Amino acid sequence: MADIMIRFARVEDAERIAEISRQTFYDTFAPFNTQANMDKFMTEVFTKVGLMKEVGASNNIFFMAVDGDEVLGYARMRESNSPPELVPVNAIEIARIYAITGSIGKGIGKLLMQKCIEIAMEKKKEAIWLGVWEHNRRAIDFYKRWGFEKFGTHIFMLGDDPQTDWLMKKVL
Repeated sequence: MADIMIRFARVEDAERIAEISRQTFYDTFAPFNTQANMDKFMTEVFTKVGLMKEVGASNNIFFMAVDGDEVLGYARMRESNSPPELVPVNAIEIARIYAITGSIGKGIGKLLMQKCIEIAMEKKKEAIWLGVWEHNRRAIDFYKRWGFEKFGTHIFMLGDDPQTDWLMKKVL
């Protein structure tokens, strides 16, 4: 881990971020969903072109964990409308923390989360929030270790399947 650096993403990183997003999402969720729903989501919502447009968009902050030229993971934070349960708290969303499959368990998530908290504090936020699939125990356990707690739920459409995401927050 000594050689891993966190750096902000540049527009030229957009294609690699989109590839990691799609591969990581598929690897994580395909075993638990139908092929039809995965295909629909990947072709209609989680498209490479759409993901690439997010990088550099004004309300997004992207940063990556890199080892030399290899991207091991990334995080996306988003200045967005907080869920009603959080209003009027000044909060920022962690929209994604993704690590490539081969780097899971090697501290990439820790480095990315540390940077998320640092950015939130620099922006004088009172809280960080995120949504996580209710059955993604590994992610939920990770967030709990960082002091996140469940404060609500919302529906995430994966293809034609309405799934429940936990909304979790960490007060800073």
